Amino acid sequence: MAHIVILGAGIGGMPAAYELREALSAEHKITVVNKTDYFQFVPSNPWVGVGWRDRETVTLPIAPYLERKKIGFIAKEVTQIDAPGNKLTLIDGQTLPYDYLIIATGPLLAFDEVPGAGPVKSGGGGFTHSICHVDHAQEFFANYEEFLKNPGPIVIGAMPGASCFGPAYEFAMVVDTDLRRRKLRSKVPMTFVTSEPYIGHLGLGGVGDSKSMLESEMRNRHIKWITNAKTTKVEEGKMFVTEITDQGAVLKDHEVAFKMAMMLPSFKGVPPVAAVPNLCNPRGFVLIDEFQRSKAYKNIFSAGVCVAIPPVEVTPVATGTPKTGYMIESMMTAICHNIAAELAGQPADAKGTWNAVCLADMGDTGAAFVALPQIPPRNVNWFKKGKWVHLAKIAYEKYFMRKLKKGTSEPIYEKYIMGLLGVNRLNK
Repeated sequence: MAHIVILGAGIGGMPAAYELREALSAEHKITVVNKTDYFQFVPSNPWVGVGWRDRETVTLPIAPYLERKKIGFIAKEVTQIDAPGNKLTLIDGQTLPYDYLIIATGPLLAFDEVPGAGPVKSGGGGFTHSICHVDHAQEFFANYEEFLKNPGPIVIGAMPGASCFGPAYEFAMVVDTDLRRRKLRSKVPMTFVTSEPYIGHLGLGGVGDSKSMLESEMRNRHIKWITNAKTTKVEEGKMFVTEITDQGAVLKDHEVAFKMAMMLPSFKGVPPVAAVPNLCNPRGFVLIDEFQRSKAYKNIFSAGVCVAIPPVEVTPVATGTPKTGYMIESMMTAICHNIAAELAGQPADAKGTWNAVCLADMGDTGAAFVALPQIPPRNVNWFKKGKWVHLAKIAYEKYFMRKLKKGTSEPIYEKYIMGLLGVNRLNK
């Protein structure tokens, strides 16, 4: 009998638990460990930020759904990973041994890298908001309701070193749509500040016509932008931004006024993972091979935002490579196949496709991109916009939450539809 521990119960960890349970016999034990006792559907946080969703809609309790599938669950923070000793230490001092460990923690939000950044009540302590966590999105909405009584400038964007740019664009468009519906848009100048070298770069070197299409969308919505933006500090009502040329020289220093600001931070590895000798790169991201296995510890696998992936290209201001939801699920499927193979005495040979499929709502329309694979050169590379994406994003939220409640990792209709698009989780 083997004991597989999954550290993290997010978009990767929860489906992985179900997939492992489907693949392994009942003699093998599966335990999920998560800091909180609830799952949050992070892609819906932009909607929470403007009050289009409430917390109950985008979260669910973890334990009841895992227990139905005979999967163990511990809602406690992990403080130490003893990789040579194959055990975790929890915040109460309890230890948890494992035969295999899957690290799916997500990132540490590095608000501290820009002085004055981060939400006041939810781990930042500065003057900007975030939508990386449902708590952050709720805090934005609480302030937003007050802001609407006496509106002013808004700044939205991404800090130097950020890697997840899609939600920043999505949130800018959602806020724009919400303000127009309230007939307040004319009172709110909006500026998009991003470390990307150009609008639509997305940390991917662009996808299809993303540059021209997103620039057009921003112009139509009267959203100004600053690219190659190195945000250096934030004070109350002021953001200090150095704009860099493509050659790396200083082009202009900006002092951007705001009444509200949402800036996505850069990411780092969480402390107990980053502290394991030889496991991670200097930023604390897990170093993995092509089979999602740690390069230092053969019984540790990792997937999602917490793995080390080099930038697609060098940019004047640091940008990371995003890990989209479907890419994360493809990583997890490879891990589940490889652990099941090893337990059956077979070699681990499954490789995730790392295909990027993204649906971004814009309030009244939406944008979708497909990059197959995510890292160039690509077999498929397109970016589309339309009302259908807005509707598809709503449907995807409902579908994913239902999938977790039913305890299914990849329903047959998902596999069929993605197959028609040429999108598969594993390299054949």
